[in-house]
Amino acid sequence: MPTLRIALSQVNPTVGDLAGNARLVRVWVRRAADAGAQLVAFPEMMLTGYPVEDLVFRRSFVAASKAALDRLAADLAADGLGELPVVVGYLDADGPPQVSGDAEPGRGARNAAAVLHRGVVAAGYFKHHLPNYGVFDEDRYFLPGDMLTVVRIGGVDVAVTICEDLWQAGGPFAAARQAGVGLVVNINGSPYELNKDDIRLPLVRRRAAEAGAAIAYVNMVGGQDELVFEGDSMIVSADGELLSRAPQFVEHLLVHDLELPAAGEPVGTGERLADGLRVLRTTVSEELPAPVGPPAVGGTIEPVADEAEVWHALVLGLRDYVNKNRFPSVVLGLSGGIDSAMVAALAVDALGPERVVAVSLPSQHSSEHSREDAADLAKRTGLDYRIEPIQPMVDTFLANLSLSGVTVENLQARVRGVILMALSNQEGHLVLTTGNKSELAVGYSTLYGDSVGGFNPVKDVWKTLVWRLAKWRNADAVRRGETPPIPESSIGKPPSAELSPGQLDSDTLPDYDVLDPILIGYVDGDLGRDGLVGAGHDSAVVDKVLRMVDTAEYKRRQAAPGPKISMKAFGRDRRLPITNRWREDG
Repeated sequence: MPTLRIALSQVNPTVGDLAGNARLVRVWVRRAADAGAQLVAFPEMMLTGYPVEDLVFRRSFVAASKAALDRLAADLAADGLGELPVVVGYLDADGPPQVSGDAEPGRGARNAAAVLHRGVVAAGYFKHHLPNYGVFDEDRYFLPGDMLTVVRIGGVDVAVTICEDLWQAGGPFAAARQAGVGLVVNINGSPYELNKDDIRLPLVRRRAAEAGAAIAYVNMVGGQDELVFEGDSMIVSADGELLSRAPQFVEHLLVHDLELPAAGEPVGTGERLADGLRVLRTTVSEELPAPVGPPAVGGTIEPVADEAEVWHALVLGLRDYVNKNRFPSVVLGLSGGIDSAMVAALAVDALGPERVVAVSLPSQHSSEHSREDAADLAKRTGLDYRIEPIQPMVDTFLANLSLSGVTVENLQARVRGVILMALSNQEGHLVLTTGNKSELAVGYSTLYGDSVGGFNPVKDVWKTLVWRLAKWRNADAVRRGETPPIPESSIGKPPSAELSPGQLDSDTLPDYDVLDPILIGYVDGDLGRDGLVGAGHDSAVVDKVLRMVDTAEYKRRQAAPGPKISMKAFGRDRRLPITNRWREDG
């Protein structure tokens, strides 16, 4: 059986940076070549970044993507790397955008992959299965391909597929079995969700069985707006054995030697296979010399615990949002409570303490222990800590306006928001907001107050998970012999907005241990009232919570973006009308 040394380049592209992404490809192809690779694969839409959303409709962008692909092929050959086949994702089009007046049936934008070899595009493939659920809108943007591309490399037939092709039975993987391929390369832009890695490996194994072939699965890594890509690239044999697996949340070159069946008599080009797919065959090389040196073994990285996985996802999402958008630093209000403490710790992990400004904004209702906890966290992490008392400004408002009750509470939050935005304007920081998913769900926030900011690292983190993550981060620091970043008192004390004397979250909300399971069922699980009550939740509490969630949609629509880590994040995952009289109680 021929041995093919394959390299999976788990890298971090940036949407719209065609030149930068092409440079990234060249650097990592060089690394793969130095490792003796005979085939190297990059993620879905590597050249353009992913997802490009409505950039698809700009003909200038499509043309630039196609030109960048041709230029990359020539540059790789000029680099002395032309003999190494490279699979790279990009944006293509074989006709005008489907939304244009001159659209043509069956033609339009394509989510595409190309095999580059000897300075040219040796073969191409258009994604067949287009996801149209959750955060995906690919039916809006692309037309499906109807061809299975099979490339013969070193006497092995290799099929090329893209992301969702793996998640659906039939189609390219069934066609790959009929075509007799020995390896399926699947390039991905598969966003992170908690425990998705537990789903991914069994899925790859099912597709390997369906194709009767080994699968090389390469996924991108990095943050793109509200999406985080965790990598988790892997190689699985035809009989389902996990041969190699890359780490999560870091760039990585996975190099592994695969023994693969020699190609047999080919099904003819153009012959119809499963789902009506036609085969397009290209030969790159009939034979290759055996890989030099000792066998390449990619190794297997075991997935980490849930809390570690989520923490790394949040850190990566925050770091890339700040860096890719070229913010020099971040600023946040540090109250001494658990949410702002966690955001501060995440920011320090993501950017370093020298790029994090935390501001204590005490009012007359701010407790001494909260002020002490904020100062303690600053000392533990080394971030830039400032104190800006808000009471004189609040008093000035109250001297000129007749305000009382919750309006005064909201005024304090809005004064804090004004100060943070002023520091952002003056010094160039990105303002981080700190409201968790539970608060966003029930509208427990002040619009243009504590909700103010350009990015929210904990937007998709339930309150009960905030506590778990804080405890994990401190324990991880102890394990590594470092100072835990979050004061224990911030974790242990009852949560409070501290906007009125003796105020606690529990004055307005059910305990979070009661609240979060209801919210998870309603928001993530789409359970109605009857389903929630049937699951054992108190009917009166359910009615109260659902009313709060439904009436807070207008606040969530204005909320800052933040990294998605759950199966259904607020925003693109969950799209409900603001003006909506439907209620679960009828």
